[in-house]
Amino acid sequence: MTSDAPGWDAIDAALDRLYPGVEPKHLATIVKWRLGGPDPLDGTSFYPRLDPVPHWHVVTFGMSELYEKESEDPDESGWGFEFTFRVRRDPAETEPPVWVANFLQNLARYVFQTGNWFEANHHMDLNGPIALERETLIRAIAFTEDPELGTIATPHGTVQFLQVVGLTLDEYTATQTWSVREFLELLAERVPSLVTDLDRRSITDDPAVADAVADGRRRDGSSTGSLAVAEFGWRPDGDLIRLTVGAHIADRVAHTLLGRLPFGRPLVVNGPDSTVVFSSGSYSVGTGEDPEALEVVLTDEALDGLIGVLVPVSGVRTVPTAPPLVVEIIRSDIRDHDGNVVTTIG
Repeated sequence: MTSDAPGWDAIDAALDRLYPGVEPKHLATIVKWRLGGPDPLDGTSFYPRLDPVPHWHVVTFGMSELYEKESEDPDESGWGFEFTFRVRRDPAETEPPVWVANFLQNLARYVFQTGNWFEANHHMDLNGPIALERETLIRAIAFTEDPELGTIATPHGTVQFLQVVGLTLDEYTATQTWSVREFLELLAERVPSLVTDLDRRSITDDPAVADAVADGRRRDGSSTGSLAVAEFGWRPDGDLIRLTVGAHIADRVAHTLLGRLPFGRPLVVNGPDSTVVFSSGSYSVGTGEDPEALEVVLTDEALDGLIGVLVPVSGVRTVPTAPPLVVEIIRSDIRDHDGNVVTTIG
């Protein structure tokens, strides 16, 4: 008898190999996305684990093709991945945290609505705490291949199990100004199985980690070639060019520039309505074929001047070593998932 969900069966088979005889807690979607519902994931399974620390090992169903082959790519199933997530739990906890299922639905919804998919070493600022009901420093995420599930073959193509890893904002800055892969290796030495613990502090509070990140940045530069940020843009201002930067991201842009341009690597910063391409060389500012994209070529002196005004304090500052650039730092309102302002930076 042929299954009507061969993709789902392939995922179940991979989980059965890892958890033989274990019945997970499963949260199913009532009205599926393909039937007009609001949730792209058809379900989320939670496996209770005690090793290496007590946690839920969470796996989604819905980013790949569970039922029929619909995409034109014969080699990958759907988006080519399913999310996994490892979340610290109390050993006595028997019911899965619903916020995790909602969070993963939000990630899936982002992919389905924007067409922007995730891969290993991608990263994302959540613009707020990962769980609304908890006080937590975990406010960003990165992605890596799940070390136990890896990538499997299904009747509809391959599926990679992509583990979501919670990060503090300091850790997130380290991934952008240095390397996601290298930083996650540091994190894995201190956080077993990269389990997301909402109560943990940043590992960059450890001077040894901070030194390792700084050494790596000086040695390797930044592997981040582009930033997509909400509070960023540029516009002509008389004879000047005004860059608008949110206070929340000013340090991140500055550190990423320092990890790119001195190594001969450009940095593309995308705002909602415009783009700036920064590179190193003979100083120039202007637009090319795309009038929405500003091209800024910086000498070492001009870069130092720009870095000097990219500080998280609101105000308008000229860049004396890089005319006609003016930088306006605007206050950033950090909001929760309901849109409420929880803090203001700048």
